[in-house]
Amino acid sequence: MLKINQLTKHYKGSDKGVTDVNIHVEKGDIFAFIGHNGAGKTTTLKCITGIHGYDSGEIFINGMNLKENVCKCKKEFAYIPDNPDLYEYLTGIQYLNFVADVFEVSGQDRQERIKKYADAFEITESLGDLISGYSHGMKQKLALISALIHKPKLWILDEPFVGLDPKASIMLKQIMKESCKEGGAVFFSTHVLEVAEKLCNKVAVIKDGSVIASGAMQDVVKEAGSLEALFMEVQGSETN
Repeated sequence: MLKINQLTKHYKGSDKGVTDVNIHVEKGDIFAFIGHNGAGKTTTLKCITGIHGYDSGEIFINGMNLKENVCKCKKEFAYIPDNPDLYEYLTGIQYLNFVADVFEVSGQDRQERIKKYADAFEITESLGDLISGYSHGMKQKLALISALIHKPKLWILDEPFVGLDPKASIMLKQIMKESCKEGGAVFFSTHVLEVAEKLCNKVAVIKDGSVIASGAMQDVVKEAGSLEALFMEVQGSETN
């Protein structure tokens, strides 16, 4: 589903970036990507989605090389950044129809999916309002719906639970599980470690631009006892 081989990306004039990142996300995986602020999570996600170029390495999405098949790869996934930029001069429904047009979603399919997810996230009554009047949480819900409207096989999410109320967070987790049961996969960064440990079957831990642990959740956290304890060990090692 998603294969990252020796991904290296460094910013000019800075030592920030990522080095030799290797991650493999398979069908059915809910895969957490954790690390402190500035560790390289967002850089990695932006390389995967084609927003950033990269110095070396390879990224494959559904077996396709990202650099060689950019447009085809982008049709396979949905990406939601930690602070999504929406067209605030549009209403919610106009924005969703715009995204559906981009991905060539049929009229019937878009209507069914918009209704399903807008009802699930409880923003149906606000779809006729301008996005500029939405709260941060409502914008996050709209971004999630727009990402799901073309039924992507791979979700790539940066801090997806930030700004969501508890009920919406529960709904998002349920939808993630449903998608994976249907053969999809989810790869997301998060600081909500307890949720990640309970929800995800795999995890990668990144520190200073390098992945220091990756694999099945139970194997990665086995020695530390929990994902939270592992994270604190990583944090502690940075200050010693």
